[in-house]
Amino acid sequence: MEYTVKKLAKMAGISSRTLRYYDEIGILKPARINSSGYRIYGKDEVDRLQQILFYRELGVSLEEIKEIITSPNFNAINALREHREKLLTKRRQLDLLIDNVDKTIALYEGRITMTDKEKFEGFKQKMIEENEEKYGKEIREKYGDKEVDKSYEKLKNMNKEEYDRVEKLSAAVLDTLKEAMETGDPSCEIAQKAADLHRQWLCFFWDKYTKEAHAGIAQMYVDDERFKAYYDKVKAGAAEFLRDAILIYTGMKK
Repeated sequence: MEYTVKKLAKMAGISSRTLRYYDEIGILKPARINSSGYRIYGKDEVDRLQQILFYRELGVSLEEIKEIITSPNFNAINALREHREKLLTKRRQLDLLIDNVDKTIALYEGRITMTDKEKFEGFKQKMIEENEEKYGKEIREKYGDKEVDKSYEKLKNMNKEEYDRVEKLSAAVLDTLKEAMETGDPSCEIAQKAADLHRQWLCFFWDKYTKEAHAGIAQMYVDDERFKAYYDKVKAGAAEFLRDAILIYTGMKK
């Protein structure tokens, strides 16, 4: 079966303009151009479009998708299995949020009572699963399953006030870090404040705080590109600056 741009776009639920753009950037070329100048797509192109749309649904950028599916090591079956696992995780998160919404509606209608803790169950579970998907392997290798599971349990047991405090501390660390970087000195008062705010934030998750562990996770922020990117969104070099500030704060600076 072959499709024109218009027919394939309609079948896939996207615009013709999107398909033409995919051709322009080289992520999805047509099988051929017919004598009338129309792009024609076949089975291989349909399969590739399906993969592209799966990745887009998972929030992957077009640049990353192109790199993945044009790699000589790309395996369609393995990719589909990976899509399935990620979609199942996403479904579990959505099911939790839907259940939370249903309970909240019932609460407002006077059919049930709901604790503050229950009101935030869906959000907390979503945070846990996203963290596990992104960083689970690294943090479990570094700190062990027992410590990571304890951390998740602490998050699950947070009440609304604690949850709100965590969110505010997370934002405060980034804001203070940005301000501290203007000084260029990780030992300055504002930089040390950022390190202390970071300690306070960690203590909501860790079963026990130690200076050695604090310094260790600060180094991981620099060594792991994903953590580094999170802090460097404040400003280039922010992960290293925070690491240095924490090493000074914990007395681990050599």
